[in-house]
Amino acid sequence: MRRSALFALSLAASALTLAPAVAQDLSPAPGATRPWWQGDPAYAGLARPALAPTEIGGLNAPNADGTELSRLTRAAAARPPQVTLSGDGVEDDGGAATLLADRISLSGDRTLTASGGVVVWYQGARLLARQVRYDGATGRMDITGPIHLTRPGLAGTPDDAIIIADQAQLSQDLREGLVRAARLVLARELQMAAREVALTGGGRFTTLTHVVASSCRICAESPTPLWEIRAKSIVHDDLAQTLTFERPQLRAFGVPVAAWPGTLRAPDPTVERMTGFLRPRIRTTSGLGFGVMLPWFKTLGPHADVTLTPYLSASQTTTLMLRYRQAFQNGATEWNGAVSRDDLRPDETRGYLFGAAQWSLPRGYSLGMQLQVVSDDAYLRDYDVSDADRLWSGLTLQRVKRDRLVWARAGNYHSLREDEDNSTSPAQVAEAMWVRRWQMAGGQARLVWSANALRRPSTLDGVGRETARASMDLDWQRNTILPSGLVLGTAAGLGADLYAIRDDDAFDDTVLRTRPWVAATLRYPLTGSDGTASYVLEPVAQLIWSPQRHRHDDAVPNEDSRQVEFDEGNLFALSRYPGWDERETGLRANLGVTWTRFDPAGWSLSLAAGRIWHADADDRPETPKLLRGTRSDWLVAGHYSDASGLNLANRALLNDDLRLTRDELRIGWARPELELSLGYLWMQADESEGRARELSELTGEVGWQLAPGWWGSAYARHDLAASRAQKAGLGVAYRNECITVEAAVSRRFTDTAELNPETDFDLSVRLGGFGAQPDGKGTVARRACMR
Repeated sequence: MRRSALFALSLAASALTLAPAVAQDLSPAPGATRPWWQGDPAYAGLARPALAPTEIGGLNAPNADGTELSRLTRAAAARPPQVTLSGDGVEDDGGAATLLADRISLSGDRTLTASGGVVVWYQGARLLARQVRYDGATGRMDITGPIHLTRPGLAGTPDDAIIIADQAQLSQDLREGLVRAARLVLARELQMAAREVALTGGGRFTTLTHVVASSCRICAESPTPLWEIRAKSIVHDDLAQTLTFERPQLRAFGVPVAAWPGTLRAPDPTVERMTGFLRPRIRTTSGLGFGVMLPWFKTLGPHADVTLTPYLSASQTTTLMLRYRQAFQNGATEWNGAVSRDDLRPDETRGYLFGAAQWSLPRGYSLGMQLQVVSDDAYLRDYDVSDADRLWSGLTLQRVKRDRLVWARAGNYHSLREDEDNSTSPAQVAEAMWVRRWQMAGGQARLVWSANALRRPSTLDGVGRETARASMDLDWQRNTILPSGLVLGTAAGLGADLYAIRDDDAFDDTVLRTRPWVAATLRYPLTGSDGTASYVLEPVAQLIWSPQRHRHDDAVPNEDSRQVEFDEGNLFALSRYPGWDERETGLRANLGVTWTRFDPAGWSLSLAAGRIWHADADDRPETPKLLRGTRSDWLVAGHYSDASGLNLANRALLNDDLRLTRDELRIGWARPELELSLGYLWMQADESEGRARELSELTGEVGWQLAPGWWGSAYARHDLAASRAQKAGLGVAYRNECITVEAAVSRRFTDTAELNPETDFDLSVRLGGFGAQPDGKGTVARRACMR
């Protein structure tokens, strides 16, 4: 019977420990395909391909030469101990090793020979071989392959590594020695075939001589890899997680394309951060011409790093980009910037600097900082840095608890928009808010303190206005379920604002106003079913009273409530104004109804409709059209979603003639092979909101799986009112097990005094197997080798 002997050996703690790169090889299987390195005279010592492993099941996966290998892992001797698991029910007992073999013999000269399906377990490490001969006098181990050395308990971890070999002469702890006819596989990504492999430095260094490296899958019918690196030697430093290539040569489809006469160092597949060059990026634009970016990454210890990116283009553009990141014990910071000299503005030194940081403070507070400065309004878009058109720099302090909130910020705004003058727009802004809530009289009470101050650089009357506001709000609300199933909500509150206004003769220097209010809400939720689907119907009526504000009563400038939204989310709000300067006043009623259908097939449909009635019309010129008169437009909204990932939402406002005054449509569809987002927005002109003409815009973005490994994407933004495109782009990416290629082209159609239309082309290539690879969209193209 196979495995007729079971022999347990108690060896010294140094015996049979696992080398940093694990070794594996098994006997040939009938019809096995040739590995990609076999047949080359330089590797004549490599006798045969890897064979099918002894393990079967879910841990096996096709390897590059058509065989299957179990997921294995390496254990670095210099790293902290890993939590490991023994296999086949053999428990790890520290210094003891367990040997299973068909035949075991022990000679008088302290020589142990095990042969016939040898399996050795030690501290979670497993060695498979045809024969193991251990000389107790010298501590030398002669191992005859196929050899397979692994830690099954670490299978699937980032430290996954494999060595496949025919013969080995190793020390008793497997940390020193020579392996012949070997192949090393790191993280199941990068495989290296070598004439021989030497283990030195107590297992830290693995040196492969006359070696070929590639992360591409190779089949017998197509033995030439997409790319490969041939080198005189490759040294894998398991502690530093680096690969050092001596005299490397890069080949594509078997044709040499690049070579280096000295040595090069690269990270192994497990590395996420390491000093060195990152993948280059090729960028071609209408304004800057053909250009190349070559980022250089420098680690500054385990908690900080810096990236320097020279950018050279054919249009005599010289740019140096910088990114600095650092993590603290209680926070983190990141800074991005660039300095440029180009022929777009030959006499200027251009650039930008964006920085952000956040710290956790005692008692649950957090402090945030942001800095955004730029040399000119067009720089960010010329260099594809950001689409931001308003920059903010300042500090933010906040603390959020279950029943209280503290929030404050102070900083400076700078606008990049052509239609905004920074001298007459609010530049320096400071805001603070304190909120406290508690249970009282069967309901919930809330107290809010708020303050705001803003300054304009201009000193001209009106356009240089400066304001400061201090506000207090106290409110209470309670919900009661009546015997008939009606839900009655009652609420009351009192608010007060104190304003200080300067440099604007149209307003009093000091204004004090109060806002008492009461409200009652009646809801009647109804549920039902037709035997298949279930339904929810809920009519809602809300009545609110507060003193009517007239045109000249307690007038204050409207700084924070110029954009008004009216949707199903605020239909039953006390006020549709987003800020403090403007509030809805007088007697008013909010009426609406919602209906929802839930289908067992996984889809749902909800509809909502409502309207606002005011007892007295607010005909002030600054009042938005949405809130003028005694009644608002009709709000109609719908939402549909299903199990396939499709979501549709539409919100529309209609006047009494049932003509649209505002419409917003959103469509989203998220599937593994498709990502779709479409949006349409139409708004009529409204001078009170700073919209001199109607707004009509269509946006779309789509990504789809073109074929296995191929992912396409496109986006567009079109101004329908002006009948012109604003932005458009198209991209394609190909990703297989060993290479990622990404290409994209985009066009900005904006033509202003500061910005010209521009076309941008990007191309980047990344080879797999060097450093940790980020996941991309879509699938990875993989070939299945036939056997």
